[in-house]
Amino acid sequence: MSLASSHSPHGRSPLRTVQVLGGGSAGSSAHVRMLTSGLVARGVRVSVCAPVEAERTYDFTGVGGRHIPVPRSTDPSALAALRIACADADLVHAHGLHAGLRAALALSGRRIPLVVTWHTQAHAEGARAHLQRLLERRVARAASLVLGTSSDLVDRARRRGARDARLAAVALPAPRKPVEYDDPDRPHPKIRAELGATDRPLLMAVGSLDRHRGYDMLLDASRGWLRLDPVPLVVIAGEGPLRGVLQRRIDSEGLPVRLLGRREDAGELLAAADLALLTSSWESRSVLAQEALHARVPLVATDVGGIRELVGDAAELVPYGNVGALATAVVRVLGDPARRELLKEQGTRQAAGWPTEDETVAQVLSVYDELTQIVPYA
Repeated sequence: MSLASSHSPHGRSPLRTVQVLGGGSAGSSAHVRMLTSGLVARGVRVSVCAPVEAERTYDFTGVGGRHIPVPRSTDPSALAALRIACADADLVHAHGLHAGLRAALALSGRRIPLVVTWHTQAHAEGARAHLQRLLERRVARAASLVLGTSSDLVDRARRRGARDARLAAVALPAPRKPVEYDDPDRPHPKIRAELGATDRPLLMAVGSLDRHRGYDMLLDASRGWLRLDPVPLVVIAGEGPLRGVLQRRIDSEGLPVRLLGRREDAGELLAAADLALLTSSWESRSVLAQEALHARVPLVATDVGGIRELVGDAAELVPYGNVGALATAVVRVLGDPARRELLKEQGTRQAAGWPTEDETVAQVLSVYDELTQIVPYA
């Protein structure tokens, strides 16, 4: 008989879990906050091992969790702190490869189930790519279960030797408020005026200025839009190491592109756009893609990673690196109002089928019960 059936709600302690954050990406941190809130509401005790700055930003304690300050490091002191934090846990759930490695090292020699969620895949080349494969293998084999946010991540975990790998239910970690416009034909006039797109199409990209985002491809494509009348404006919200390189290209080639830097209002900017652009070399459950479909903004995206699985037929998909296909797809969608309306309707239907927060928490609870045979009480 399992613990689930042999313990009454009043005769045992609640399930004790530890959530471990690694690289601290916005997506995984927001996901942990959402999980913490949902798990606590269902009677689970949740400790979140994360740096102090993550607690300041995501306020895990504000939704009922217990924050344990643990730096992002595999040095002995950090591992010792994590080992102490996990000492009385019934289950440890790490988010990301580096968090998974740290948790596996901290749990070495202990029979505590370890769940690792792979939210994304690192972008590495050469010797770093080899080290990345070794890390993935180490984490996949140490985990009781790997949850992947897209099918290709699940397949990757299996290839790396995971004992069990499954597709994760992952809700969009952001409020889903309907976008309302005073004038549907000219949404958010103040934002568009600020950006310089009052009387021209506004194309929006969001993401760090890193090589894997494919912004070179986007800049190449923007040259082809110079012949349009009016010329579309491309704005990119994000910061990163390629800012200087990209800005020099924009200036020297006279491209219709603005780098906005890091913006806290990226969601509002996206809702004001005519098109959303996603040009990455790989994505799992892209937040930009999800927010675009929720906001009824037509999306043109590269057909990579988990994008097709995520958006279905609710976006124009083009091959990564194919500048001509990207440029043509944007011109085609901008010039076809009926196509834009169809993409909006298809996006609304596609988004309606994505996991909700309740479904995400329910899947995690089911996994926890399976691995521990302890059912939380409400």
